[in-house]
Amino acid sequence: MNIIVCVKQVPASSKVQVDPVTGVLIRDGADSKLNPFDLFALESAFSIAESVGGTVKTLSMGPPPAKAALDETLWMGADEAVLLSDRKFGGADVAATASALKLGIEKMGNYGLIICGKQTTDGDTAQVGPELAEKLGIDHIANVIEILEATEEYITVVADMDRVLQTAKLKLPCLITIDKDANTPRLPSYRRKLEFQQKESVKVYSVNDLEGADENVLGLKGSPTKVERIFSPDKNLDRRMLTGSSEELSDNIYTLLKSKKFI
Repeated sequence: MNIIVCVKQVPASSKVQVDPVTGVLIRDGADSKLNPFDLFALESAFSIAESVGGTVKTLSMGPPPAKAALDETLWMGADEAVLLSDRKFGGADVAATASALKLGIEKMGNYGLIICGKQTTDGDTAQVGPELAEKLGIDHIANVIEILEATEEYITVVADMDRVLQTAKLKLPCLITIDKDANTPRLPSYRRKLEFQQKESVKVYSVNDLEGADENVLGLKGSPTKVERIFSPDKNLDRRMLTGSSEELSDNIYTLLKSKKFI
């Protein structure tokens, strides 16, 4: 089975500057890491490949420094890694990101299963995976917390749908998104790190390398949604100390909560 895992490099800190004009994150110079949810997606892919056979390839879109995140996937066990990097990809929203990843997957060729992390810690939309599946025209299911069975023809999973757990059997090719704590991600191998450091390990493609690329649906230009404003929430540090007997405290707390319309 040929598995493609979509990953992303995200800021390692919540203290990230935002471009006041475009409303997008300023990633240059910011400490970054591999998106935590993608670690569970990677481990799922490795486990399937080890039990069924096949390859695991990773795909990401981002600036040149995003190669560091893809290097980590190789050290963990991925066979190949591809980075889509071009200024024309910059500022992409969910739709434009999915459009770019679709082109990257078509460039990578044959696949049976695509796995994404449930969401990223910088965007938190949890929409890229499902939208990518829609653009590829394949079945998909999100919020997967357990993989029950995987074969060359289908995969059976358990998905957390908030109030219920859903068991689904999907015919390949398909796409699934993995929730956190679905497994225990492995650590990168120092031996593989030394091995891949000896060669140019990550393939980099620009817009011109992708067949059928339409710049009108990529990057900031191709994003139908625009960020109006990003700001830190106001911190309310007001405090009120209540004293008295148990009955008095109960009455005072009740009165206070009712006045605030919490009850």
